[in-house]
Parts: sequence; structure tokens; C-alpha cells
Amino acid sequence: MKQMRHFSEATLPLFPQGDEDEAVMTAPVTGRLPSYIADHRKRLRDRFMETGGQGVADYELLELILFRAIPRQDVKPLARRLLDRFGDLARVVSAPASRLLQEHGVGEAVVAELKLLEVVAQRMARSKVMQRPVLSSWTALLDYCHTVMSHAEQEHFRILFLDRKNVLIADEEQAKGTVDHVPVYPREVVKRALELGSSAVILVHNHPSGDPTPSAADIDMTRQVARACAVLGITLHDHLIIGKDREVSLRSERLI
Repeated sequence: MKQMRHFSEATLPLFPQGDEDEAVMTAPVTGRLPSYIADHRKRLRDRFMETGGQGVADYELLELILFRAIPRQDVKPLARRLLDRFGDLARVVSAPASRLLQEHGVGEAVVAELKLLEVVAQRMARSKVMQRPVLSSWTALLDYCHTVMSHAEQEHFRILFLDRKNVLIADEEQAKGTVDHVPVYPREVVKRALELGSSAVILVHNHPSGDPTPSAADIDMTRQVARACAVLGITLHDHLIIGKDREVSLRSERLI
């Protein structure tokens, strides 16, 4: 009678393996973690659960994420390398898959775990603002915009569509651009607002440089959109430019 192979990990990865370093992948699979790795993983999980994550360093949080994708390897060196390479945990999670795959020890399973976390974070932030009046959830709205856009390496242009009570009824990405430009067509903004029955809009785009200071082109485009909206009775409430650590409101700056 065949014996069942036992694994010391409590759970198997959500996604297929394929990320372990080449030496690990070619070595015979014993089905059991070395005791020092198993003990470290248990201690880290226990500390995370006992403290609710308080006091757990970013590299340790990244380790916890990597445990699932790389079940039979010490992932601390990889976690530290990724943080050194990209700068912080948020930038690791939001890094493009193509750049992540360039890092030694990162394969499709690691990328899938990181992208899963990114999507969950974005949807949690989005759930706090959708179908709610923007004035009463302005801080949550800014948090959402930063979660989705502040770490992107290209410019992204979004439109937030509001109804007559300023409730956010739709949030759509309209275009992607380069590191310093994204094409915006006022006619398309107005057309989509009419399709959704929106009475007001908020424009949002990011500056990959991290500096949200509006350019002359940003200001000119915003004023073009404002004029196109006004013709059909649609209000342009604001244009937010998202940087790494802060945002700029063109309305607050009296640029529209």
C-alpha cells in the first residue's frame, strides 16, 4: 500500500509552483521543510496573528506572502532583495510583472501572489468610495486614488462619474500613456458622462515622477474638458494629480 507524502506546510500554494531558485527546483523534493525554515515560518505566522501585524517589518510581511508561492525555501533573502530593488512593499506589490520576473528567484507563482494582493488592496479601497457621496468620503477617495495610481510607472487617466447628489456611480480608467504623457480627449470625457447619466466628473491622473505639480499641458487639458462639460451642463468638480506621497487639486490651486 502506497504511503501518503506529508508536508510540513499547513497549506499548499494557491497558484502552481515554479518560482524556486534553480538549485532548489532541480533538487529532489523530500516533502518536508528543513526544521530551521519550518520553525521560522511558524514563529513569524504566530507573531503576525498575535499582534495583528503590528510591529511586523515590511520584509516579514513580504515573506508571509512568498511562503505560499515558494513552499520549500528560505524566502527572507528574496524578500529583502525585492524591497531593495523596488523601494518599499507597495512598490513591490504594484511593480509590473515583466520587471518582477527579471529578479532572480521570482517566477509566475510569486508574481501571481503579488498581483492577487494588489487587486485585493485596490478593491478594498474602492469599496469605501463607490456609491457614496464624495464630499463625505473625500479622504477615502484620495486613499483609493493613491492605492491605484501612485506607484504606476506610466501615466494613467481616470474619470470619476458622479450623479446629481455627488454620489460616485462609476470609476473608469480612460487611457494609459508614457512616463510623462497620457492622451485625453474632452469629447470622449463628455460622451462617456452622458452615456452614464452623470451630472459631474472628477478627473484623476498620476505623475510617475512622484511630483504631482501640474504642468502647463495638464492645466490646458483640464480647462478644455471644463469647457466641453459646461456646454452640456456637466460639472467638472476637480482634477486630481497623484504623486508618490501627496496629491494636487487643481480646484484648490484655483487653476480651474
